[in-house]
Formats: sequence, C-alpha cells, structure tokens
Amino acid sequence: MKLPKLCMRLLAPAAMALILMVATIHDARASAEQQNIVQLIASSQSIVAGTVTKVSDGIDANGLPYTEVTIAVGVSPKGKIGHGDYTFRQFGLLKPRKLPNGHTLLMVTPAEFPRWHENEYVVAFLYHPAAKTGLQTTAGLAQGKLVMVNNKLANQFENAGLFDNVKIAPGVLPAAEQKLFGSRGPVEGETLLSLINHIVQGQLIEKGKIK
Repeated sequence: MKLPKLCMRLLAPAAMALILMVATIHDARASAEQQNIVQLIASSQSIVAGTVTKVSDGIDANGLPYTEVTIAVGVSPKGKIGHGDYTFRQFGLLKPRKLPNGHTLLMVTPAEFPRWHENEYVVAFLYHPAAKTGLQTTAGLAQGKLVMVNNKLANQFENAGLFDNVKIAPGVLPAAEQKLFGSRGPVEGETLLSLINHIVQGQLIEKGKIK
C-alpha cells in the first residue's frame, strides 16, 4: 500500500529526526565502555577545564531535542578551544517538554550521558561532534565529565577504573602524578590537570610511553 504524497511529506521531517537521533545516540554510545584516563585522553577531540555558566534546552531545526551547555574555559590541555566561553549541544532535553500540539516530548538526556549544572567546575573530555547533527558530549559519556568538589575531581562513578590498567615507562611521570595510578575515589584536581597536560604536551601516548 502506497502512502499519499501529502502523508509522505508530513512524515519526512519526523522520520529524518528519528534517523538523526538514532545516529547521534549510536555514535555517542560507541565510546561508553569503561575507559581509563589514557583512553579518555586519546579518544577526546578536546579537553577543557572551567566553570559551567549556562545550561538550557530546546529543539533544533531538524526536530532533535538538545541540552545546550556553555563552559567558561580556563584551561584547555588538548584541542583548539581557547580561553573564553565554549558552547556545545548534547542530545536530549533537561526534562519532558509540552509541545504546542498538546503532546509531551519525552526525549530527555539518556541516563548514561553526563548531566550539567550551572556554577560547577568541570574537566570535560569532549568527544568529536556527531557527523550528521553536530551534537556533542564527552568521551566515555558520564565517565568523561569530572566535577571539582573541595579541590578534588571525580566523575559520576567516583573515578572507578580511571587509573587502572595503565602501563607507564619508568621515569616518565613526576612522583605526584605517578601516585594517581591505582588510586580510588576523588583525586587532587591540580595534580590530575598536571598529569593530563603532561601526557598531551609530551605526546606520551603517541610515543608509546604511556598506554
């Protein structure tokens, strides 16, 4: 049975939004398996540290729900993001939204994605934007967003596995950074940022000195 052309035209935007939604979630979830600090650094397009200044949500021109996040970047150990505001959109709404037609859009941010809150200081390992939608989230999803509390950084999982299964060449890291490996729970923020910067700037992953 063939659908009338009018019906096809009406269905096309919704179908396209669904296709883009599935592609975006699939792309992001591809990085969701447990990752340690070396894997997060390697799979990140950019790494930024700064304060979340604004969080809002909406629906884009393709019908995709998004959460928009702005970070006042203070430090960017990896990538081309400089100091100042960096804004990106992550898939999903902050909460269900009532539409003009009376229906409720329930496509909130998936549970394994990070949640963002204004005024929190974060270190974000940003995965590359989705090819078809431009939506972006963190490498490893919630693993790749660390929040600073009392000068210590931790992700949603209290850094479980973050410093496990890493091989380091002798003498490559200062003692304070070396001590992070095998640790559990929140870690001193300044030391972790120093470690990230050391790994990136020294190209330790590329040189095979840490893996």
